[in-house]
Amino acid sequence: MNPIAAARMSVVVALVVLALKYVAYRLTGSVSLYSDALESIVNVVAAVAVVISIRVAAQPPDLNHPFGHSKAEYFSAVLEGGLILFAAVEIMRAAWQRFLDPLALTDLNLGLGVALLATLLNGAMAGFLVWNGKKQRSPALIADGRHLWTDVVTTVGVLVGVGLAGLTGWWILDPLLAVFVAVNIVWVGLRLVRDSMGGLMDESLPAGTMETIQHVIAEHMDEAIEVHDLRSRQAGRHTFVEFHLVVPGSMSVATSHALCDQLEEALIRAVPGNVVTIHVEPEEKAHRTGRVMRIGASKSSEK
Repeated sequence: MNPIAAARMSVVVALVVLALKYVAYRLTGSVSLYSDALESIVNVVAAVAVVISIRVAAQPPDLNHPFGHSKAEYFSAVLEGGLILFAAVEIMRAAWQRFLDPLALTDLNLGLGVALLATLLNGAMAGFLVWNGKKQRSPALIADGRHLWTDVVTTVGVLVGVGLAGLTGWWILDPLLAVFVAVNIVWVGLRLVRDSMGGLMDESLPAGTMETIQHVIAEHMDEAIEVHDLRSRQAGRHTFVEFHLVVPGSMSVATSHALCDQLEEALIRAVPGNVVTIHVEPEEKAHRTGRVMRIGASKSSEK
């Protein structure tokens, strides 16, 4: 399923889950279920933001945006993180009021059953979003799916806690669980913002991906002498890799061009969505300003 269709499905599911959680809260009067429903409002807003950001990111490059619009997906993740922090403040406010005035909960069996149904829907949607996001290389879908996973874990904890409160009569457990929900979603929100800011700030690709890239380059360098100034970054679904390729001064333009094509094709196969830029330098003109991969240097010296 394409990212936009998946995001639209996420909006529909988020609305259904919100309705179910609100019903569970109204049935029981539980402030922890209220906090869970409040987080679902964030999910709805975030899902809509994901649809918008993916539509923007899918637009082709233009004169004002020659590198495309891929980074638009990161903005939805930043927005989602901010909304989560806002929800945490509201949850803490409601929990404090219930601390001051604990109340017995009502209709727990029906209310918990409705909340459980909402959790099952959320879990299925979360798994689908993460899977499809990785397949489509969409950070917005992955971020939304991971947030839903934390929502599922949180709701399970709330359901267990509210059930214990009903069995024991310790109604103070209800606001305590709400505080737990607030702390948990603050952690999730901070992590989402941090990951998105990394993409906006052009952080290098993860170490494992960089090792794969270096290995592929080493295997397909052929007559090249070395690679230096290797750099990478992620922008939405696209990965950008660029480096300088040092070749013998006697190598023809046609041969060096064919070698670059070979390297580009190999890197795109290894890392889908890769956009590769190679600057060719003759050995006597090589100017190293960054990280040097002396792969193949010894082979050249033997000639």
